[in-house]
Amino acid sequence: MYLAHGLPVRLQRLLADAAACLLYWLVRERRAVIRINLAKCFPEKSAAERERLARAHFRAFCRGFLERGVLWWSGAQRIRELVRVEGLEQLPRGAPVIVLAPHFIGLDAAFARLSLDLPLVSMYARQKDPRFDALMTRGRERFGGRIFPRRGGLRGILRAMRDGRPFYYLPDFDVGAEGAVFVPFFGVPAATVTALSGIARAAGAVVVPCVARMTADGYSAKFYPRWEDFPGTDDAADARRMLAFVEERAREMPEQYYWLHKRFKTRPPGEPRFYE
Repeated sequence: MYLAHGLPVRLQRLLADAAACLLYWLVRERRAVIRINLAKCFPEKSAAERERLARAHFRAFCRGFLERGVLWWSGAQRIRELVRVEGLEQLPRGAPVIVLAPHFIGLDAAFARLSLDLPLVSMYARQKDPRFDALMTRGRERFGGRIFPRRGGLRGILRAMRDGRPFYYLPDFDVGAEGAVFVPFFGVPAATVTALSGIARAAGAVVVPCVARMTADGYSAKFYPRWEDFPGTDDAADARRMLAFVEERAREMPEQYYWLHKRFKTRPPGEPRFYE
């Protein structure tokens, strides 16, 4: 990543495509996860169509991974040129804010770019390799953003929000059954945490979605209008609302949603497992 970050953009993309072609066949487990996810979410597509989508997703993933070198080591001006921001005026002033950021390929690019203008905080899962964990943390925090370990709880996040720091929150992964409800995602019951409602309620925060899109010449971080009447009185209904929004965006750019993740790992009682 470091060696590639200074290369011309065209050469970076060629390198990412070559890596994707190789790794798609070497990383058997994740290739299988992508195929299972796409089969569950796009049963109307033919096997050939889903396979083309799987390969397109892997190319996008490899490009995004390689371009993290730009995010972690290049100067602020290059990142401003790489990532375009749309709809920043959607963020309210003087109120705690949760920036709802679903798991699309460009989410790191959006976080880096927004950190140049906003004192963001976020949460992350610690990496198994402590050296890579330290590298990732340093890269994400170098412009003033701060990330908290997920297992550390929410106390630090809530304190930061009360101090005026927007919370860049990614709640659409399967992190187990605890604190989760099963709501449909592409028609498949998916374990989804209800913490978005709880955090918004505890902090008195408004929710403003921001979707990161990989484009031909970089990335776009687009803010959507703040959600009205959120949180509601039913956390499960709030979770359904969130996943419906994520699904709409994923249908717009299906190759860019994070299909490598075992999104349906946790199953309702009595249902068979999807993954080996």
